[in-house]
Amino acid sequence: MREGSAPLIRREDYAAPAFWIKTVDLTFDLDPAKTLVINKMTVAPNPALPGAPLRLDGEDINLTRVLVDGEPVSFRTEGGQLVLENLPQQPFNLEIRSTCAPEKNTQLSGLYTSSGGFFTQCEALGFRRITYFLDRPDVMATYKVTLKADQRKYPVLLSNGNLVEEGKLDGGKHFAVWEDPHPKPCYLFALVAADLVRREQRIRTRAGRDHLLQIYVRAGDLDKTEHAMNSLIASIAWDEARFGLSLDLERFMVVAVSDFNMGAMENKGLNIFNTKFVLANPATATDVDFGNVESVVAHEYFHNWTGNRVTCRDWFQLSLKEGLTVFRDQQFSQDMAGSPSARAVKRIEDVRTLRQLQFPEDAGPMAHPVRPDSYLAIDNFYTATVYEKGAEVVRMMHTLVGDEGFAQGMALYFERHDGQAVTCDDFAQAIADANPDSELAKRLDAFKRWYAQAGTPRVKVDGVYDAANQIYTLTLSQSCVATPGQPVKAPVVIPVAMGLVAPDGRQLNLHFEGQLASVGHNTVLVLSEPEQAFTFVHVPVEPVPSLLRGFSAPVVLEAELSDDALFTLLSHDQDPFNRWEAAQKLSLRRLLAAVAGSGHVELDARFVEALRGVLRHPELDAAFKELVLTLPSEAYVAEQLDLVDPQRIHAAREGMRLQFAHALHEDWAWAYEQHHELGGYSPDPVSTGRRALANLALGMLVLDGSVRHNPVWTGKALQRFQDANNMTDRLGALSALVNAHAEQAEQALAHFHQQFRGEALVIDKWFSLQALAPEKDGKVFARAKALMLHPDFTLRTPNRARSLLMALCQSNPAAFHRTDAAGYVFWADRVIEIDGINPQLAARLARAMDHWRRLAEPYRTAAREALSRVAARTELSDDVREIVTRALQD
Repeated sequence: MREGSAPLIRREDYAAPAFWIKTVDLTFDLDPAKTLVINKMTVAPNPALPGAPLRLDGEDINLTRVLVDGEPVSFRTEGGQLVLENLPQQPFNLEIRSTCAPEKNTQLSGLYTSSGGFFTQCEALGFRRITYFLDRPDVMATYKVTLKADQRKYPVLLSNGNLVEEGKLDGGKHFAVWEDPHPKPCYLFALVAADLVRREQRIRTRAGRDHLLQIYVRAGDLDKTEHAMNSLIASIAWDEARFGLSLDLERFMVVAVSDFNMGAMENKGLNIFNTKFVLANPATATDVDFGNVESVVAHEYFHNWTGNRVTCRDWFQLSLKEGLTVFRDQQFSQDMAGSPSARAVKRIEDVRTLRQLQFPEDAGPMAHPVRPDSYLAIDNFYTATVYEKGAEVVRMMHTLVGDEGFAQGMALYFERHDGQAVTCDDFAQAIADANPDSELAKRLDAFKRWYAQAGTPRVKVDGVYDAANQIYTLTLSQSCVATPGQPVKAPVVIPVAMGLVAPDGRQLNLHFEGQLASVGHNTVLVLSEPEQAFTFVHVPVEPVPSLLRGFSAPVVLEAELSDDALFTLLSHDQDPFNRWEAAQKLSLRRLLAAVAGSGHVELDARFVEALRGVLRHPELDAAFKELVLTLPSEAYVAEQLDLVDPQRIHAAREGMRLQFAHALHEDWAWAYEQHHELGGYSPDPVSTGRRALANLALGMLVLDGSVRHNPVWTGKALQRFQDANNMTDRLGALSALVNAHAEQAEQALAHFHQQFRGEALVIDKWFSLQALAPEKDGKVFARAKALMLHPDFTLRTPNRARSLLMALCQSNPAAFHRTDAAGYVFWADRVIEIDGINPQLAARLARAMDHWRRLAEPYRTAAREALSRVAARTELSDDVREIVTRALQD
């Protein structure tokens, strides 16, 4: 185990390598205990750095031989690098022979074994665990790969690119030779050797080329791959139609593996996926799972261009590929949703994810810009800031230049940079240069501060209405609090999509002062100064401003709207996002008042009637209703407070949820009866929305019945659980029982486990469901601890560990933050234990304590003690050390 030995890497220190690797010829003789790797490279010196030594990265590999142009050479190892000096000053051949032990690789980085097969994960720094190499993204080479393995154990041999040769060898072995014609950085290398079955389909793209698509899974999972294949085909068609980007390989392969640190990996032509994001059928996967498979398959395929054809110069530019590709997969999912209402639901879900994951990150010790300035362990920066906030930065560019302008910018980006390793600045410059008259081009330097500054900007709103002259003046000002290393923030460019709504619900025409014509009911204000005023004329009544429509910028909007104004937006705003936002603010306002006061929420009749109106509304989609009627999470409530008492928040929210369940009892019953599906399963948006609303209603009805000792709905939920013909409804009914702590929950949980004990992803849901239940008298925490001893639980499979530990420590505040500190002791023990197995996974769990300083006593002191105990460990990975050290820094 490393002892915090890695140096701090700074973006400003970037320098080109002293050598370039042009071609790579790899031969693997695969064996779980000792795999031989022969690495033959053509290497060219960088003329700008003559005479410099060649430093190749390597970790946990045994070096056996080094040859230069066929002759042995002297070498030394230094700081995890192989150092070669006095090398030829013209291109030369370098051969390195080494061995590694895949079966001992519990980090799941590099070459490792899982379920009897070989798999790789090379992003970010995994290739150095396979062979010595210039393990950096700006070194791009073409690869030829020969795989040799036991044919009976590993009948499938895969690598990047095109299969050029295969055959049998002596001793029961066989071989396959793969060649990738596209230069790539080593983080995009992949190999798979396993006993797998496949679904395949041939397609012809708009470009008139034929391609073979293949999805490889273990035997028994083939019936769960149809949705992934359909999603891949749809992604290929969408990218070609939307951006003119065609598939550039003869074949495209997806492989599913159960042991995987990430969601999926976009290795060129050979995507390796966590099974969670490939396998889906109605019996084992929920609607959310179906949506995630579609989104992640699209995301990884879209990387084929935004990440593979154009890649990152260095890891500080990670959002160049990830932020852009998240935006692209979000756009794809919205287009697949179809109707405007379904598109709006997708946008709300994305914003909710951003607020739950990224906003807290921006306000914590790990706050960093979309393009970080430094890191100790790059694995710690695969964050919501790089991904989700990075996507919002791209979305703002799209807003400022429009659909057509953005497509033109993308075309220019590939024209300039195809086959190169570039920076976030290069992307922004291409979008601006393709749209020279746009607001983006005019303010590009200020806009690029989004990449350089951490923290969530806050936009304060002040509206003044002059009734006599029918003038409405809207003043917007922006600010951003200090974050680690950035005490002062410069103003950024913030596009504020907006409209004005009359108290009677009319959408008002917008007339800017000094302009003759109206711009319609919608416009985008561009806030680029610390404060700006925007004046509208011919405003017949005092309006309610509808600001940040569609969540047009990742900011916190500080608009002191009255309840009357929020009820107007909830009932009448033409923007679905702001209708949902109004409901959230009304709920949040009542929850915060309870937390600050007596702790008890007393729901007012107007609020109840407004939500009843949404629930009963004949024209609103069920999916939208479900979003509006779901209360803000405890974590989101906590984000609004300077001093956080998790138990007090939990009590207030649970009290509000119970009142909500009782006050709308008849309406929930109507919603359930009208929306629960009785026919065949389909993951389309309408059916998905109906199931979501029916399951929310069922949960409310069981909660109300359990508290009032009325067994009717508990019985119906149990019957629903038994009769359901799909996992969404089965799990929804089980959740209703578990979350209400109903007596029948134990029986149902046991039955569920028995029924699905052979389905790993379903058993993950079983663990999570119990760890996420609303805490009651310490029962949930106690159950989670007990589940650690369950025969099906293991810390070595990331999905299983996350299903219990992340659910408890990161997503169930009341169960985790205990006054007796037991949650923190449990957390520290698990972080230390997992760090010895898988540092990346341990670091993710360590992030549960990012916000300990904002906790009230006695939580804060206990949390500090737990963090200090982890930090005091002498044997600690760089991944975890960086997290806990930054958390403890003043």
